[in-house]
Amino acid sequence: MEIIKKCALVTTAIVSVLVTQSCNTNSAGETKNDSLTVATKGDDPIKKVQLVDTADYNKRMLVISNGDTSGKWPTKPIYPLAGAIFPYNRVVAYYGNLYSKRMGILGELPKNQMLAKLKGEVVKWQKADTSIPVMPALHYVAVTAQSNGGKQRMRMPSKQIDTIVSWAKEINGLVFLDVQVGWSTLQEEIPELEKYLKMPNVHLGIDPEFSMKFGDIPGKRIGTFNSDDVNYTINYLAELVKKNNLPPKILVVHRFTQGMVTNAMNIKPTPEVQVLMDMDGWGDKILKKSTWLRYIKKEPVQFAGFKLFYKNDTKKDKNGLYKPEELLQFTPKPIYIQYQ
Repeated sequence: MEIIKKCALVTTAIVSVLVTQSCNTNSAGETKNDSLTVATKGDDPIKKVQLVDTADYNKRMLVISNGDTSGKWPTKPIYPLAGAIFPYNRVVAYYGNLYSKRMGILGELPKNQMLAKLKGEVVKWQKADTSIPVMPALHYVAVTAQSNGGKQRMRMPSKQIDTIVSWAKEINGLVFLDVQVGWSTLQEEIPELEKYLKMPNVHLGIDPEFSMKFGDIPGKRIGTFNSDDVNYTINYLAELVKKNNLPPKILVVHRFTQGMVTNAMNIKPTPEVQVLMDMDGWGDKILKKSTWLRYIKKEPVQFAGFKLFYKNDTKKDKNGLYKPEELLQFTPKPIYIQYQ
């Protein structure tokens, strides 16, 4: 029982595991915060899983909290498995769909021009904050909400997803597959993407705006997910990670209103899945900062991201697009940046 007392943080971070080497002690019996090794139940033989250095993780999370005094940031630590992207990297992503030039910069520009522009944004963010590596990513809408069809959604063909995966490899980047369920459900749509989600560099995004639980037409009103929907997705991804010996997955949840994500305080990240709330929505700087304060800073889950719209954010002001140096003043600091 003594080791459990000394390493209580480990037991809060791991569900249904046996701690086999949760911390190191020196000759004086003092605890050292090093990487953690756990053994999962149910495997024969017992499979050991390596977690991150907890002291280093806590230090990085404190930096991200950017001097917050509310007590909300940094969030309660859920120590991830080794190989986690956050908080060791910042991700800068381009969002869109190859069928549409209006959905985002990914799809609006030809491939080479788009990738070159993305690399330019990565360079800007790296210069703005040299303390953390910046990774490029392609955030592709793999299931799009449609105002026609039986379930008000359309699944993109595999050849398109394959193209995005190929492009990401060219820039050593990540892939995010985004799901807009329409009248369908996460339980129906996410398994269709499983062969891609088994890839180590492919992650997932879900968009409550287009989850039309009450039968409305997508785009006519803002949809919603609740914590049960998000937790289903987390648990699904966590099982993929366990079964396929993958590094942790990232789950991006878009949000710009209170009702888009209900009972957010009940969302439960795991060592296998890092949850990021992405501040979606377009407008001028004042409006976007207000949205950030109300729905991201005030209701923390684990990590925070910020979405920028090249066109819509600058409709009223050509200087309306936030610069990296400005966003790095936010509390917490966004660790995922998405351009549309």
